[in-house]
Amino acid sequence: MIRRERDGRAARRRGLAEMNAKAIAGPTIIDIAEPCAAWRTALPRRRAICRAAARAALAAAPRGGAARSAVAELSIVLADDALLRRLNRQWRGKDKPTNVLSFPAQDGMSRAAMVKGGALKGGAPLPLGDVVLAFGTIAGEAAAQGKALADHLAHLVVHGVLHLLGFDHEAAAAAARMEALEIAALTGIGVADPYRPSALQRQARHG
Repeated sequence: MIRRERDGRAARRRGLAEMNAKAIAGPTIIDIAEPCAAWRTALPRRRAICRAAARAALAAAPRGGAARSAVAELSIVLADDALLRRLNRQWRGKDKPTNVLSFPAQDGMSRAAMVKGGALKGGAPLPLGDVVLAFGTIAGEAAAQGKALADHLAHLVVHGVLHLLGFDHEAAAAAARMEALEIAALTGIGVADPYRPSALQRQARHG
């Protein structure tokens, strides 16, 4: 029974991902909020990085079928560890910060009801949701992994946007599919494969 329920949830997420990818073909409205000043100090090009990564994620998602005309809208929040800890505790029951959290705007059924003939009723944008990122955790990960902060931010924005589209990494096959989409999206904006060990990680591994 548990396995059937889990498989059912995975199927619904796959359906949501496919529906979103098919619907989005127009320009994307990307709102960026910056409650954490550390992002502004560390990355002057942070907003351009976020927008490029978000659009790359949308472009990498499988289209399938005929092109549609819906305009998508999403929000990126450049936050700190304190906010991510509160959100992680509230929504996932984990009392610690994490690098990125995604909050889809609707589930599959409510979003399907909004879409009619490939466009939203009333011409409104297709709301995807919010991607929230923690500066301290992300900066620490980038340093530990020998990656540029800009590249790590781009990766996590791509990762978060794919979650908004309905992709996940709970099962091995789903994780492999999502990683492949992330690599494709990042390659398109000049960011190296984030899953390939960095020079710093290889050096640590071999002592």
